[in-house]
Amino acid sequence: MTIANDDHAASGRSGLGRGGDRRATAAVRLGIGLLQGVALWWLTRSWTDGRGYGHAPVWPASDPWLFGCLFIAFAFVPVVLLAGVGRLRPVTLVVWGVIATAVLNGLAFHDINRQGTQVAHPFLSPTFMVFAAVALFIAHHLIVPADRERRLVAPFPAYFDAAWMAGVQLVLSLGFAGAFWLLLFLGAALFKVIGLTFLGDLIQKAWFAFPLTGLAFATAVQLTDVRDGLIRGVRAVALMLLSWLLLVMTVLAAGFLAALPFTGLKGLWDTGSATALVLSSAGALIVLINTAYQDGRADNQPPLVLRIAVQVASILLTPLIVIAVWGLMLRIDQYGLTPDRIIAAACALIGAVYALGYGLGAGIPLVRGSPWMKALEMTNIAVGVLTVAVILALFSPLADPARLSVADQVKRLEAGKVAPDKFDYRFLRFRSGKAGERAFATLVQSRDPRIAREAAKIRDEQPWSRFGRLPEPPKPTANSVLIQSYPAGTVLPSSFVEQFDQLIEVIGHCRTESPCEARQLDLDKDGIAEVLIANGSSIGAFKREADGRWIEWVQYSSPQCLDATRLKGPFRNGGIETAEPAFPDLVVGGVRLRMQVGDLECPTPPPVR
Repeated sequence: MTIANDDHAASGRSGLGRGGDRRATAAVRLGIGLLQGVALWWLTRSWTDGRGYGHAPVWPASDPWLFGCLFIAFAFVPVVLLAGVGRLRPVTLVVWGVIATAVLNGLAFHDINRQGTQVAHPFLSPTFMVFAAVALFIAHHLIVPADRERRLVAPFPAYFDAAWMAGVQLVLSLGFAGAFWLLLFLGAALFKVIGLTFLGDLIQKAWFAFPLTGLAFATAVQLTDVRDGLIRGVRAVALMLLSWLLLVMTVLAAGFLAALPFTGLKGLWDTGSATALVLSSAGALIVLINTAYQDGRADNQPPLVLRIAVQVASILLTPLIVIAVWGLMLRIDQYGLTPDRIIAAACALIGAVYALGYGLGAGIPLVRGSPWMKALEMTNIAVGVLTVAVILALFSPLADPARLSVADQVKRLEAGKVAPDKFDYRFLRFRSGKAGERAFATLVQSRDPRIAREAAKIRDEQPWSRFGRLPEPPKPTANSVLIQSYPAGTVLPSSFVEQFDQLIEVIGHCRTESPCEARQLDLDKDGIAEVLIANGSSIGAFKREADGRWIEWVQYSSPQCLDATRLKGPFRNGGIETAEPAFPDLVVGGVRLRMQVGDLECPTPPPVR
């Protein structure tokens, strides 16, 4: 029985597809979605300490390496499990989930660890996130057909079916989750019209939004899996429409190549992005070729005009890749390696394998009478494995683009290919992570006085002075905090001092160059003294909560026109009184709104006698 005629085999289920098993699959998927949402909410909460942005992160967000590893695991691995439940044998799913988690954590740790000291709060780079998702998708859909067929390499139709079904399912599930939230916002707006705001308030809570989104996505995965026939219909329509776009792209690519002998390549090189542009065109051709070829069965071949377009497009891939590689080599020869050029070289390598395999597939039938484009199938499988391997190398120490770029740039400088006054020292100092910082420190101590002199000019430069970022002072620590307690001889409560790390966002400005002053005063008359921290013209009042945490409860500000030095003497000498506020706090719906004073009037000076 062929895959096309066996719905159960084609869908890739491993047995969890009927009756109670289907209900068990649904329960497992909903549980995974809920747990993913709760885990991501917990991570987000730790980033803001549950009190909103601007506050110091707490564990695990206070540890960038741990936070990055947990984030990549909670964001990606549950999606793998959702896609694998019912499609992989339980043992295979568990082993694959453990391996995927371990590999992703290793790559995430390296991605955080390689970032330089200029990053105040290191986080996973967007490039890594995108390529990790691509590698995970490809690897998963290399494993699913092989596990189903109990073979190391499954027949190509099984790979085609699993990957394209999953792609359609992923798009529909994301669309379902987005539509679900649109309906929630619409419902909240309707309730608000009649004076009910509970739904609008609820969906703004992170503890509600994250788990609900996870449940919505998991529900969509389950629904699309149950209605397998509908998904196949959507996929068939999408492939049919995309396959006819191959005609358009083939004509455009052929026209571009035909015009080059008359126009030359200078205009293409002048764009500065020739490699990316040509590689993107080749990538579009590869995708469209596959939409026309599909699973390659003889009874599923496209019309004659599309078969001709597939062969022509497959042959056009070779000159496109040659042009891309040529342009990349010219840029590297002129300016050396950069992380972007190394990634482009990796993409060109993958494109070259595609071009070779597809070119053979287009030419062999003309010579030997072999099945139409049969070489495409093994090419796709081989390139899938190659792509995963290349991504793992790029985002691990093995072929870290930043490390390779730094080594090449320094080598060019020391070999005299770049004059010391023309070299991009800022690339090493600010844009190439720890590898660049180490190399920059070496250049500052270079035996070549010209190199050392030019590097020294950049040594004390701040990154925002050249790249438009806002100034970001060195991150304060508990050891750098300096607070002088008054009256002289008094000390701050030990519980307050022990929480300097947690309060660093609000007392980090208290340093040796501008120490703060402190007094203890029972402001709310509850028998427990609050800690007043004065710095300049403002005074913060810190209160100890029932759970032992010290919180900045309120901040007092003086008029802008008042000289701040007028407050120092009275504060140190105890000249502090309390006064009833002009306006009380408001309680709205059980929520206490604290008064925030606007512009204060300057005190009236005493009359001159």
